[in-house]
Amino acid sequence: MPTLDPAVASRLKRDDHGLVAAIVQQHDTREVLMLGWMDDEALRRTLTSGRVTFWSRSRQEYWRKGDTSGHVQHVVAVSLDCDGDALLLEVDQVGAACHTGTRTCFEAGGPLPVVRVDAAPGGDR
Repeated sequence: MPTLDPAVASRLKRDDHGLVAAIVQQHDTREVLMLGWMDDEALRRTLTSGRVTFWSRSRQEYWRKGDTSGHVQHVVAVSLDCDGDALLLEVDQVGAACHTGTRTCFEAGGPLPVVRVDAAPGGDR
């Protein structure tokens, strides 16, 4: 059985369940679509198939985005953050990204109240 490239696997910092957060972003608009979770096998499948595969924490199984809904995520690029504990997946999203039917999971969740601080002189916050 194929495994994740050891050079990639060695750079990952997984949680206690062996998972890494995967932030999914529309490649051309930079819109943040959703957050999923990947283990080494889900990442291997994503890197080698051109389609995004996640590990479902609730169902305890792999799921390839769009297989049942038709709302496919075609992989454009995958990056690892500086700490190795998060992935950024740039995709071409077909249809809704959220299982609720909205374009993004953050539309479905909705905004939270926040106190905004004006930018300091020079643009620093």
